[in-house]
Amino acid sequence: MTAIDLSGKVAIVTGASRGMGREMADAIIEAGGKVGMLSPDVKELEQAVAEVNAARGEGSAIALPYAIDDYAQCERACADTIKAFGALHMVVNNAAIGQLNVLPKDTTDTSINFWETDPARWAQVINVNVIGTYNMCRAAAPHMLAHGNGRIINLASIVGLVGNRLFAHIGYQATKGALVNVTRGLAVEWADRGIRVNAVAPTFFRTNFGAAYMQSNPDLATAIEAATPMGRFGEPWELAGGLLYLASRASSMVTGVTLPIDGGWTAA
Repeated sequence: MTAIDLSGKVAIVTGASRGMGREMADAIIEAGGKVGMLSPDVKELEQAVAEVNAARGEGSAIALPYAIDDYAQCERACADTIKAFGALHMVVNNAAIGQLNVLPKDTTDTSINFWETDPARWAQVINVNVIGTYNMCRAAAPHMLAHGNGRIINLASIVGLVGNRLFAHIGYQATKGALVNVTRGLAVEWADRGIRVNAVAPTFFRTNFGAAYMQSNPDLATAIEAATPMGRFGEPWELAGGLLYLASRASSMVTGVTLPIDGGWTAA
């Protein structure tokens, strides 16, 4: 058995119908695990699950059509996963929105600094990114504590570790910084109870939303590439190595860590 082997392990990945979430769900399945793929976008989610099962084998994934900003729905997601697969060992808290996601469709704004932040939009970003992560952790932890073995992996960001003038979205930055410390706090609280809590902090990645955003802002894309020591954006599949390391026994002595996957951004 290799260290990166998730055979028999069951995970929930939030925001799993597209982009990095889908890549992470697929990576877990490829390593031998089963996945509950969660997203409130029912049509997109069902298509993603069908495609994953066609590629990886029927029954590799199930659809969890729920919203993480509702605690009761998070509880149902955990119950559905356990009913389908018999256990729950891991949660990957990937789902998040940025302030751009909640702008009116006809807006041409590409930057939202503090003074331009709308209080309602700020609350919406906080509600999904921070409270949603809290909800999933709280709903899943009792099942992990029951068998003394669990892993929680939070999706932070480089903008949760350092300031960033190229992405002036203070609400998003605030939530990602919060997740870094939530990761530390839960790691310490649950370390002696068998649950490891870690995070990854990606740089700018070519997800569905990110690619479209950068295509509409070529000067910004060029500036980001210039500011990245490796000189390029990340591709969604490049998160898989860090994720699988933190998800597997290869990292059995690692908890409370936020791992940058950033092409050297935070080292520069």
